[in-house]
Amino acid sequence: MLNFTFYLCLALIPIMSSAYEQAFAKTNVGEFEIKALPAARLIACQTDATYFEDNNRLFRPLFRYISSRDIAMTTPVEAEINPGVMYFYIGAEVSHNLLDAADGVSVHELPERLVASLGVRGGYSEHNFNKASAKLSAWLLKTPVYQATGTAKGIFWNGPFIPGFFKRFEVHIPVQLVKD
Repeated sequence: MLNFTFYLCLALIPIMSSAYEQAFAKTNVGEFEIKALPAARLIACQTDATYFEDNNRLFRPLFRYISSRDIAMTTPVEAEINPGVMYFYIGAEVSHNLLDAADGVSVHELPERLVASLGVRGGYSEHNFNKASAKLSAWLLKTPVYQATGTAKGIFWNGPFIPGFFKRFEVHIPVQLVKD
């Protein structure tokens, strides 16, 4: 019976982790790509510490914000690392009337943007992020058609109850096409 329960839980992990609306498509694990992210509305919470020091303190105000306004959770969660900023994507169906800056939460409208992306599997740690960020930066240096225009961000797809070896994340670096 224990084996059945274990395998049932393993089978349910992909289902449980994809129950939310996605703001954009995931980059496959181990793949590099340049992709256009759609225009989006996000809410954000910021700290003076690094993201990995304060991510729980960043999550709570954002979660309270969407819960109090009956806004559905979307994926992914986006993060600036230093200083730490956590962003939640807000679905297009959410009325602008529900979105106001309150309780340390700010609202942002972003245009379509271009990023270099690396898909990764593993726990959400500073070590894993730094390792993936270094790989993406090295790949970008070998792709001279694109030039970085900002710093690396973490894109986190799974919730806290997914085991680390099942979690998916990406590292994004904003880029622009280099003109000849």
